[in-house]
Amino acid sequence: MGTENAKYSNSIVITGAAGFIGSCLVGFLNEKGYSNLILVDAFGDEKKLQNLQGKKFLAKIERERFFEWLQETSPAIDFVFHIGARTDTTEFNYSVHQHLNVEYSEKIWNYCTVQNIPLVYASSAATYGAGDFGYSDDHDIVHRLKPLNPYGTSKNEFDKWVQHQNDHPPFWAGLKFFNVYGPNEYHKGRMASVIWHSFNQIKNDNVVRLFKSHRPDVADGQQLRDFIYVKDILKVCYWLMIHQPESGLYNLGTGKARSFEDLVKATFAGLDKKPSIQFIDMPEDIREKYQYFTEAKMQKLRNAGYNEEFYSLEAGIDEYVRNYLLAKKYC
Repeated sequence: MGTENAKYSNSIVITGAAGFIGSCLVGFLNEKGYSNLILVDAFGDEKKLQNLQGKKFLAKIERERFFEWLQETSPAIDFVFHIGARTDTTEFNYSVHQHLNVEYSEKIWNYCTVQNIPLVYASSAATYGAGDFGYSDDHDIVHRLKPLNPYGTSKNEFDKWVQHQNDHPPFWAGLKFFNVYGPNEYHKGRMASVIWHSFNQIKNDNVVRLFKSHRPDVADGQQLRDFIYVKDILKVCYWLMIHQPESGLYNLGTGKARSFEDLVKATFAGLDKKPSIQFIDMPEDIREKYQYFTEAKMQKLRNAGYNEEFYSLEAGIDEYVRNYLLAKKYC
């Protein structure tokens, strides 16, 4: 273990550890020499458990038993990554989001505060809604944001709650993840990235079906999102753990919006195929809650000292398709 890791000799907690980003983070920390990991999640989903095969950790704790377990064992913890959440944007029962994304997060925050443990937690670009107030991670706009779905609302409610706290962990960062894609999302089904869906449609039908635009000012396929490869997420999480700059909310995208048409063409290119795209009506249950544009303002993270380049859309998708999806490999 290198000198940069030496100060983290006690355990590191990762919630959502069997999920997409959480399990990739477990693997990334393993590669950095950490096996002193406490994994927290609801471990009943067999598909998710494949994300953890071959990974090294100290313990797996069921999500709803975690705080009881902390009381029973009083483990020495150096850092907490609170990645776990209910991320389904089509789940409209707000009580589910309130429990998992707000109340559970408040308990994590309070524990880290009392125990003096640094914390990185997952917020979301879904907090920005239709982008009426832009996509700046400035704390001043958090109370004015209008998310478009219960998931985004719950994430913003926690961000707002954090701002009212007089007591806080010694370091904390809330990461507003934009559109994340990459390995270990096999279990996500409908909520998997458009790259994952495109790959499977190409394999099955040699065509990708994209949602039509339901706005006259946006052409079909030209809806724009800030797509970020999960490996960039992992590098930023690790950098924050090691360097602990100024606490606060941080956007985590590439800073460059790209179209769904570009994304699909890159997926076809990863399979060495010519693109073929059909446009279909967007499901009515998401039509009024759909973000047509997202683009992270990344200056705060850059000013904090993070200077690594992010994967381009083409480079990230090419690696994802060739090295993971084709072989169904895990990160």
